Amino acid sequence: MKPNTKKMPFSLEIKNVSKHYDLIEAIKNVSFEASCGEIIALLGPNGAGKSTLMNMIAGYLAPSEGKILVNGNNVEQDDILTKHDIGFLPEGAPMYGDMSVSLFLKYFIELKLNLVPSESLSLKEIKKTYKDELDRVMQIAKIEDVATQKIETLSKGYKRRVGFAASLIGNPPILLLDEPTDGLDPNQKDHMRQLIKKMSKDKTILISTHLLDEAEDISSKIILINKGQIAALGSLDEILKKTKRKTLGEAFKFLTKQEEKAHE
Repeated sequence: MKPNTKKMPFSLEIKNVSKHYDLIEAIKNVSFEASCGEIIALLGPNGAGKSTLMNMIAGYLAPSEGKILVNGNNVEQDDILTKHDIGFLPEGAPMYGDMSVSLFLKYFIELKLNLVPSESLSLKEIKKTYKDELDRVMQIAKIEDVATQKIETLSKGYKRRVGFAASLIGNPPILLLDEPTDGLDPNQKDHMRQLIKKMSKDKTILISTHLLDEAEDISSKIILINKGQIAALGSLDEILKKTKRKTLGEAFKFLTKQEEKAHE
């Protein structure tokens, strides 16, 4: 009996993607793939292009060159389909401060699920579906205790968790998490990291982080971006072997300095 050599299809395909702002090249010819079950950490100095790349994958920015496929669909051409498959936690996620947490999430649940009464789906069933989804995402993010509070009264950590809950609406197969533990205390960070690991079993997760220990702890693959280009891509062991360094911190410094010298 022949072994099954069929490769799993890629959930994300980034093909020769660039982003220009007049004379500034924010992203330069970036390519990589990701499959279900992978956690990919985007590392890089401030201004390296991590958030720009995340926004292009999410469909909020159009690439100047190249294309991005989400479950085989082109982000620019099939934006409704691709946005349905993606849960996005942007950096500094915008929120309506005068809304309560539960009202804010309910609003986004109605927008994303967008259920309409029909012969097979009553208004009562739709309301129950919305309520069940609200309970589910709030429980996962552990924000039930602030459900009735206005968002403007929350700490930075709680606001981050509300944004995370919003990214989980509809249980999308792909999560894009830009600095998911920013503002969280040590216990909350540990909870978030363990949660991301658990969810990765049936999702593709791309996180942008400046925390090296976070990338080491939860990622199956690391992409180090510097000056809009991929400086290294692979597992932690592969990157350490390539750079002949003992730690990710040493490899990070080596790769970013090398890139800086190359641009002098």
